[in-house]
Amino acid sequence: MLKHWRPGEDTLDKKGTKARLKVRRAALAGLQQELKAAGLPVIVQVEGWGAAGKGTLLKSLIRELDPRFYRVVSTKFPTEEERRWPFLKRHMERIPPAGKILFLDSGWVDELVWDALRGELTGEELDRRLESARVMERQLAAGGYLLVKMFLHIDEATQRDRLDALEDDRDTAWRVSGDDRRQNRNYPRALELFDRCLAATQTDWAPWKVLDGTAGDGMLLAAADWLYERLAGALKCRPAPEPVREEWPLLPMPPLSACPLDGRLDRESYQKKLKECRKRLAKMHNRLYRRRVPLVVVYEGWDAAGKGGNIKRLTSALDPRGCEVQPIASPSPEEAARHYLWRFWTRLPKTGHVAVFDRSWYGRVMVERIEGFCSEADWKRAYDEINQFERELTDAGAVVVKFWVNIDRDTQLARFRDRENDPAKRWKITDEDWRNREKWDQYETAVDEMLARTSTENAPWHVLPSVDKRYARIRAMETVLEAVEKAL
Repeated sequence: MLKHWRPGEDTLDKKGTKARLKVRRAALAGLQQELKAAGLPVIVQVEGWGAAGKGTLLKSLIRELDPRFYRVVSTKFPTEEERRWPFLKRHMERIPPAGKILFLDSGWVDELVWDALRGELTGEELDRRLESARVMERQLAAGGYLLVKMFLHIDEATQRDRLDALEDDRDTAWRVSGDDRRQNRNYPRALELFDRCLAATQTDWAPWKVLDGTAGDGMLLAAADWLYERLAGALKCRPAPEPVREEWPLLPMPPLSACPLDGRLDRESYQKKLKECRKRLAKMHNRLYRRRVPLVVVYEGWDAAGKGGNIKRLTSALDPRGCEVQPIASPSPEEAARHYLWRFWTRLPKTGHVAVFDRSWYGRVMVERIEGFCSEADWKRAYDEINQFERELTDAGAVVVKFWVNIDRDTQLARFRDRENDPAKRWKITDEDWRNREKWDQYETAVDEMLARTSTENAPWHVLPSVDKRYARIRAMETVLEAVEKAL
């Protein structure tokens, strides 16, 4: 895209530019109120060469906007702490809620180019991260986000002259880093990398706009025009990618009706195995931390199946300083205003740590599907989105273990009644539990499809028979140990 790019007439026409820019800024302020009312979340990504004018451009774009409804983030190089999470985590954490705009002063493109120039990314690793960026953009766009992407382009000599000028002024010398100089010294290689990143993420629904960084006010007007065009178009009809279903390496999963429930353990055997598993899990956690491997354990299952007790036994063996249980309930207003995966990206464990999810992102294809909390298109698309999300975790080195805690209807009914009759347990039973029970067949159909479409080789499902809770607890602990030991 960049190698053959030439400035267009829009970036070269300087007649009346300032007057037109003033009018366009006022129009953008009006559109900001419309997108707020429409609940349209917008991400404006401004990438470009060092000293190309990104700061000047952002200052121009926000000049007439209401600062209560936008945020500007300057993306720095990831810290050592941030590098302990998947590549996309810090970028997904920043996505705006409905009706607000996020302006990015550089983003994932700049990060990838710098890492590649430093030799920290191989060609294969760069391709994998570009695929991650494509997936992220597709998921955001499909989830209702508008992506507006701009790149400020200048030639090698212009960049060198601007860096020299900044360094000559002691008030701006701090803005020139060794990495800026490295970029200029390696301009042809950096150009190739920028071109590769832009070409990999150029789509009809989230296209790049290349701007002439030497055009002064003409560049500012071209950027304002581009933002206005994209916002106005999205308010009429939000651009969305065509559905694409990936082929996943799925493992065969029997329906729940074919899964045996006859696993049993007597109390003496249970106590003996529990003690053994706890010792092994404690050692395993130390190895995980030393090897910097994150572990994600997902619990889904029928109401009253015994998830809480199962989680309690598993985590009791782990170091609480490096293990956190994430109880997932209905999304808060802040969570509901963003992409549904956002609240899970923000809860991931860093390397060497453990996150246990008591319910998870699979609510999208179960309760949200059955209760009508999302559209049919949303939950049908979610199978691929979830598989992509879990692939990001395992590509980053995480071990992902997923449990469906399984019981039959009679067992559930008996446990419901036991909870109602026991004052110490009555808090565990709600009207919603009874309502869900009435939809058992619908949930079983949804679970069967979920297991069949999301049990991948990298993140398989394990169905835990939990009519005997003791058996289920030991089986879960052993399954986690097997998965981690295999990964290590």
